Amino acid sequence: MIMNRVLIKNANIVNEGKIFNGDVYIENGVFKEIAEQISAKSPDVQIFDAEGKYLLPGVIDDQVHFREPGLTHKANIETESKAAISGGITSFIEMPNTVPQTTTIEKLEEKFEIAAKTSYANYSFMFGGTNDNLEEILKVDPKKVAALKLFLGSSTGNMLVDDPATLEKIFSSTDLLIAVHCEDEQTIRDNTAKYVEQYGDDIPIEFHPVIRSEDACYLSSSNAVALAKKTGARLHVFHLSTAKELELFTNKIPLQEKKITAEVCIHHLWFSDKDYKEKGTLIKWNPAVKTAKDKDALFAALLDDRLDVIATDHAPHTLEEKDNVYTKAPSGGPLVQHALPAMLEFYHQDKITLEKIVEKMCHNPAILFQIEKRGYIKEGYHADAVLVDINAPWTVTKDNIAYKCGWSPFEGTTFKSRITHTFVNGSLVYKNFKFYDVQNAQRLTFDR
Repeated sequence: MIMNRVLIKNANIVNEGKIFNGDVYIENGVFKEIAEQISAKSPDVQIFDAEGKYLLPGVIDDQVHFREPGLTHKANIETESKAAISGGITSFIEMPNTVPQTTTIEKLEEKFEIAAKTSYANYSFMFGGTNDNLEEILKVDPKKVAALKLFLGSSTGNMLVDDPATLEKIFSSTDLLIAVHCEDEQTIRDNTAKYVEQYGDDIPIEFHPVIRSEDACYLSSSNAVALAKKTGARLHVFHLSTAKELELFTNKIPLQEKKITAEVCIHHLWFSDKDYKEKGTLIKWNPAVKTAKDKDALFAALLDDRLDVIATDHAPHTLEEKDNVYTKAPSGGPLVQHALPAMLEFYHQDKITLEKIVEKMCHNPAILFQIEKRGYIKEGYHADAVLVDINAPWTVTKDNIAYKCGWSPFEGTTFKSRITHTFVNGSLVYKNFKFYDVQNAQRLTFDR
């Protein structure tokens, strides 16, 4: 049921660097009033007593792979958007390496049509760049599309852009934000050949961060940053995984003024190379999970604002696909349901504040992508919000996993905090492991 009037009372509201107790009134999907105390303005207002739970803006995840069209045996927009809202993610930006790839305006609009019919969370898509589609790139309307995605290291979908002249032409020609996956392909191929010669296809998974190495990451990301500086392009570097790359980014200017930004993903903050022994290919990602030293450096850079955004790179595969020898096991894993609970675990460990989590997962993606009226609990903004019980332990099990693939690298983990309610555009869509059949999602728009 679409809710026209909602009043959330007695919430600890986390917004713009502050936590304060108050009430929030929502009307027709928009935050209308935020105050210490608000009375119901009409008898048809639906009232939720937050009982002191924390009210956060809905999380915006700028990097997901929901696998539709073409790879829907792994996931689809409906299943993964439902998993996202159960994890407090109310808006997502999805990647172009589907089948077919989202490298023409026609294929992009087809994905928007699917999402309009099936998504439970607000949505946008990135347009994919290739070695030969500059003409299509120049047709993209920046007000309607999140960004341009370039794979500077090959990943699912074989969309590698590896021609230097083409890259410079793209960087010089578009006003779109350019989001990049940075790993040097030749370095990875050389390293892979070395270990295949030694082990065949069954390379021990512990060598994944050696094959997809620090050098492979730094070479590619440093080249991308240099090209952005040369051309003046607006660059966003996805999923940083090494301490060495952090020297490429600054915290000396406000996010709104940065032309070059970067993000970190949940798995690079949570796991290290010590976890390969237990988790195996379940934590095989590109870029690879690396050392504890890298993990600690990434966390420090998140706190001091060299890293601007926390994302998931949600990229599900079936367990059957994952249960393969190294060269045949695909990289990627499901994360949208457990990203916010994982960050709240770091809060309980006194590693990060709730205000900083909201800044990096809600406010900053909205700023960085210039998303219109989302990412904040503010009067006049779309009413995407999440209630969190900060002290309600639960354990990740097969029974409560919402992903279509049916597994999680967090299985067996007990989180101290639980998402209890998720509101999308003012309507309750999820409550305590129960989904409501309410599709109130909207296409994201951009203030550009």
